[in-house]
Amino acid sequence: MGFALVAPNTVAEALALAAPDAAGVPLLLAGGTDLLRDLDDGRVAPTRVISLRRMPWRSIAWDGGSATIGSTRPLRALELDPLVRARLPGLWEAIRTVGSVGLRQQATLGGNVARAAPASDLLPILLAYEAEISIVSAAGPRRLPIDRFVLGTRRTVLRPGDLIDAVVLPHGGPSSYVWQRVRPANDISQVGLAAAFVGAPPSWRIALGGVLPMPVRLASVEASLGKGLPGPAAIAAAGREAAERAPFASDKRATEAYRRLLVTALLRRAVETVIRQAQGGASP
Repeated sequence: MGFALVAPNTVAEALALAAPDAAGVPLLLAGGTDLLRDLDDGRVAPTRVISLRRMPWRSIAWDGGSATIGSTRPLRALELDPLVRARLPGLWEAIRTVGSVGLRQQATLGGNVARAAPASDLLPILLAYEAEISIVSAAGPRRLPIDRFVLGTRRTVLRPGDLIDAVVLPHGGPSSYVWQRVRPANDISQVGLAAAFVGAPPSWRIALGGVLPMPVRLASVEASLGKGLPGPAAIAAAGREAAERAPFASDKRATEAYRRLLVTALLRRAVETVIRQAQGGASP
């Protein structure tokens, strides 16, 4: 069954086209890397697809330590941006885990956030940065923190007619994203862990992905790391806390026992990387 592909030229036109009508709710096309697969597999059968390629949302703006990233900016453009690598090293590391170079040429940050896949490699680091999602609609703009935006597996607060125009990172700084997979090029992460030492004054944020329907902050692990840059004993204690408290379960990708062993090593690696950055070491 065919569908109509529409590429609006203005935000007002896109909002008008995105509104549900008698034909149903149209599907939105950002990068299309997931939508094309869904179409091929028959998981969706739209009558209308709205391409957001012409929207003015492909830029990135810096304001002091914060960044506003347009939702349709390709991941590859972010990967090649030296300021992203220097100021948002954890995001840069996470982006490099997404598929291949060819896929990252098409995939967008906004599309990845809207997809809300439970094993997304970008959501944990965005949670650690305390990112906010900027949404436009016919009713007006609004902004939500990412922990209120994602509701579950491929479920978000987006309503019919809503469009993501930007992802706002209120503070960048020392950060890292680490993961474990069976085959790095093909598999999704068994565990993804984001660590950031950001804010004013800076404090620790630790987030896990791939273990629940949405990424989760580990408050007790953050407390174990303390308010400054921890030493080996505090890092080891935080690793034990993560192994005990993280909400792991067994599935086809890994057993709960393996994940609890794994998170200790991942936490140490990420925290030590962040400490080196905070002490003036080079970004990744």
